[in-house]
Amino acid sequence: MDLGPEQIRHIVTVMVVLIASIGLHEFGHAFVADRLGDDTPRRQGRVTLNPLAHADPIGTFALPLAALVLTGGRSTGFGWGRPVEVQGRNFTRRFHMSTSHAFVAAAGPLMNLLLGTVVATLHVALIATDVLVEGDSIHQGLVIAVILNYSLFIFNLLPAPPLDGGWILARLVPTRYRRQYEQYAVYAPFVVMAFIMIGPLSKVITIPALFLVKNVYHLLTLAFGVLPLFP
Repeated sequence: MDLGPEQIRHIVTVMVVLIASIGLHEFGHAFVADRLGDDTPRRQGRVTLNPLAHADPIGTFALPLAALVLTGGRSTGFGWGRPVEVQGRNFTRRFHMSTSHAFVAAAGPLMNLLLGTVVATLHVALIATDVLVEGDSIHQGLVIAVILNYSLFIFNLLPAPPLDGGWILARLVPTRYRRQYEQYAVYAPFVVMAFIMIGPLSKVITIPALFLVKNVYHLLTLAFGVLPLFP
């Protein structure tokens, strides 16, 4: 495939952002599990901000890179990090075990929400102080980071295992509906693939993510007194 310098630069930027974002996502799981008393992630070296400790050779590198190259940088396809192992029996009893599992599951998407918001804040602050101007490569890279992290936040909260939203739902569903949930969980991976591969369904992710991007930037530009980035 014939890729120009701009496309190659874009692909490299997206890959760097994706690797860092997946690493922070998995760190969130590991950190919360550790704080709740399970030392398994710490013993396995997962309570670290080093993204390489959380990377999966196929899910973090090979598949997203292949998708970016094949689509000319338009899509990362589907990727994942190395799952964080958690032993629920090690949790402290400050919370019910199912609640602790839900906290651990929620921590990953929330880290992406946090990272996206921090990057957006930094971005607007740099523009407000005239360090950045719209249109340069750093400006574009920061926007990519915000959009990607908000998309990961929404996507991972879909209530379908093996996504975090599915595990949260599993821990919160009432006991009397457990059997129905288990029947649904068998087919849940196909639900996830449908959201990835079917264009209209993917809007369930892209529309809320872009809504977040637009409104967070709107609030930040008001706070910093700069012109809107997304009119």
